[in-house]
This record gives sequence, C-alpha cells and structure tokens, in this order.
Amino acid sequence: MQNPVVNVMVKAARAAGNVLLRNMSRLESLNVVEKARQDYASEVDGLAEREIIRELKRAYPDYAILGEETGQTGKGRYTFIVDPLDGTSNYLRGIPHFCVSIALVDNGEPTDAVIYDPIRNELFCASRGAGAVLNDRRIRINTQREIGGAVLISGFPPRERKRIGPQLKCIEMLLKDAEDVRRTGSAALDLAWVAAGRSDGYFEAGVKAWDIAAGILLVREAGGRACDFKGRNEKILFEGQCIAGPMKVVDAVQKAVQESGWLASFAPPPLNPDAAA
Repeated sequence: MQNPVVNVMVKAARAAGNVLLRNMSRLESLNVVEKARQDYASEVDGLAEREIIRELKRAYPDYAILGEETGQTGKGRYTFIVDPLDGTSNYLRGIPHFCVSIALVDNGEPTDAVIYDPIRNELFCASRGAGAVLNDRRIRINTQREIGGAVLISGFPPRERKRIGPQLKCIEMLLKDAEDVRRTGSAALDLAWVAAGRSDGYFEAGVKAWDIAAGILLVREAGGRACDFKGRNEKILFEGQCIAGPMKVVDAVQKAVQESGWLASFAPPPLNPDAAA
C-alpha cells in the first residue's frame, strides 16, 4: 500500500508486534489486571500501545487517538482507533493467535486499516476504495459462498453471557446448514481472515470499536459486507455488534440472529411495565 498514512500505521503495528514477541518468553511474570469480569489486560498491552501512539503522533500530531488501554486523546474529524493486542487471553496462555489492529476513522467510518499478526508475520492492509492486501498480495472474499457448507467464526464475550440463550439458539439454527462455527479469540483476526477467504463469515456481539474498526474495512475492501445485527452498514463501530462476510452469508446470519431472538434481546425494557402486558 502506497498510502502515506498506511505506511505510518504499518510502522506502528510492527513496532507493537515486536513488543508482543519480545515479551512472550516471560508470560508467567507479566503483571496482569482484570479490567472487568474475565476481561484482562497485561503490562504488554500498555507497552505496545505506547509504541503505536508514539509513531502515530510523530507523523500526525493533530489526529485524535482512541486506544483500548489509554482511552480517548484529542478530538477532531480524524481518529486512529487502536487495539495493541487483540487476543489478550490467547497471548497470556501462550496460544499463538493474536494481533495488532489500527484503523483511521473519518467521522465514524474507517478509511484505512492495518492488522498485523506478528507470529505469522502477516500484514493485512486496506484503504477505502483501494482494495485489501495481505503482505502486498490482493485478497478477496469468496463472493459466491452461501451459508450451506460455510465455516463461520463467532465469540462468547463474558459481558454478553446474559444473552447466551438466544446466541446458542442462533448458532443451532446456523449449524443446520453451515459446516462449523469456530471460536478463535481475536475479533480483528477473525475479520481479517474473512477478508482473506479463510473463513466464510463472522458474527459477534459485545465487540468494541477497537476490535472491529480495521477488520470491517478489510472485509468491505475485499468485496464483502459488514453490518450490525439490524443490518445497518454505516456508523456501526460503537453498536457492539458485527456481522461480516459475503452478502448471502451475511443475509443468512442476520436472519438467524432475528429469528432466534438474539436481536430482540438487545431491546431496552419498556418504560412502563404495564406496556408489555
């Protein structure tokens, strides 16, 4: 990718990836905090995020940054959304499946994306209107794929366990036709793999903007669709839900999300309890 901002994002992602690799030999001694129930962060997350912010600020000092660990700094039209270690639970257990994710967002929509898998040295990049690449090789989703025989990826975030019933019902419905539903532990890599054709679709609730910002642009630039559970395509980064993949797969997953009651489980309770009668 020749886009200057992507080149800076790549440099930042590689710097963070080096931090992750250097610290893998001392996992047992890392300082780990539980940010919320079963939601962990290590000192490595913070170290990697600082490397990213240093590189981004050096080149674009006026752009805002939203980091998973450090929160929001600055305001403006352009914001870098950063996840220094997507797949922290995998990382802390020595499971070699995690990544660095960086997206540039313009008024709520991602325009540039970088996802870096330091274990495999795989670099996924995309810019709006310019396509998506993996290590400089253009990637495309399988646009002919339907739900029959599809391999899907989802997740079970701890903060979403109260909706586990309809979620499992949705998965049961999908497995009538799909080949499998898998759980890898990194939403950003899940989306990158959909863009690269390694998976046929992704769906999950409880995701944050830093989990999906880069990945949804990769999917879109690889020829797929990314939306929320209601089917909205725009301004979905902060909705907490994502479905991505080829059009036919997305349609099938969205139908299952609705018919299983999973979508309805997000509806707020009525203001007047008698109104539900």
